[in-house]
Amino acid sequence: MPDKMSIWSLVVNASFVVQLVMLILLLASVISWVMIFQRHFILRQAKQKLRQFEDRFWSGVDLSQLFRDVNNAPDSDSGAENIFRAGLKEYSRLSQQANVDPEAVMDGVQRSMRVALAREEEKLELHLPFLATVGSTSPYIGLFGTVWGIMNSFRGLANVHQATLASVAPGISEALIATAIGLFAAIPAVIAYNRFSAKTEAMMNSYETFADEFSSVLHRRVHAVH
Repeated sequence: MPDKMSIWSLVVNASFVVQLVMLILLLASVISWVMIFQRHFILRQAKQKLRQFEDRFWSGVDLSQLFRDVNNAPDSDSGAENIFRAGLKEYSRLSQQANVDPEAVMDGVQRSMRVALAREEEKLELHLPFLATVGSTSPYIGLFGTVWGIMNSFRGLANVHQATLASVAPGISEALIATAIGLFAAIPAVIAYNRFSAKTEAMMNSYETFADEFSSVLHRRVHAVH
């Protein structure tokens, strides 16, 4: 009896549908954990690079020199740098035109930075929909496997003259494993999704604050020139 009721034995002896459900959930769990570690690293890196670039930006360095430096050695993983490059590139292009309106320059700069912000948000939110899907659907997929397994157990009772707990227990146990695996896949995915969503929102607020501050610097510069 102990061997028959071991977890591995229950999984191996489960019906094809229940085994398929378990396999799907295990794959979803493995992929989720890979994405969780990847998102953790990317968000931590984004925060560090934001801090580093802001230190350079507010160090008093000439913006034109900083623009040349980042263009010579661009870091596409630095969101603040990407926003800075997009804004100053558009500013340089528009301000060189003859008789250009300062407000038209700033409108173009802000549009360019909004595009850069949208791209950074897309990078930060990558794979979050998958974690949300795993977190919301895994319990139901596991429940489907459980219902199927219990249904098979009761169908098997039709061929037994005297139903006992021992005859029903293995089928119900294997069915409940599917629910357990579903929860095992869903709980970390939900926690990670909520945590990373909050961190992404905080990062985007930081990027938007930087873009506003940079826009103010350029606004003073363009009006000083004109």
